[in-house]
Amino acid sequence: MSNAVALAGNVTRDPEIRYTREGQAAVTLGLAVNRRWRGHESQEWEESTSFFDIVCWRDMAENAMSSLARGSRIIVIGRLEQRSWETEEGERRVKIEVVAEEIGPSLRWATADIVKARANESRSPGGLGAQDVQGGGAFGDDNVDLDGTTSEADSTELVG
Repeated sequence: MSNAVALAGNVTRDPEIRYTREGQAAVTLGLAVNRRWRGHESQEWEESTSFFDIVCWRDMAENAMSSLARGSRIIVIGRLEQRSWETEEGERRVKIEVVAEEIGPSLRWATADIVKARANESRSPGGLGAQDVQGGGAFGDDNVDLDGTTSEADSTELVG
């Protein structure tokens, strides 16, 4: 069974970057996905919004940080991951996130100039959103909790 998800929506908060102790970049951002349909009986437009937490790693994280801002319309391809942790009060928390394997600009209502990022090149913020985005690497082994804690399977934590 596949665990792939593709989402198109608007970034709800500016990306936040953190680094693991090994120096790997991790970025989190929020994504709002709107769905609009005509009601079966009323024939009036109805709308629903779903909110997702997106996580990306390594080069893609650096590119997303310098390219995306609140309001950018993007397309995310990734996989769902559930992580859990225990609060200081001893309460168990569970969260489902989308771990991005690809992020790109949505061209539905905008244009973009795609610029390939080079290794060790300083990146500057793009004007339209996801202009400097390119794929990261393999994401299968990243089990870092972005709240700075580690779960049973985690051996790495973010700092900063």
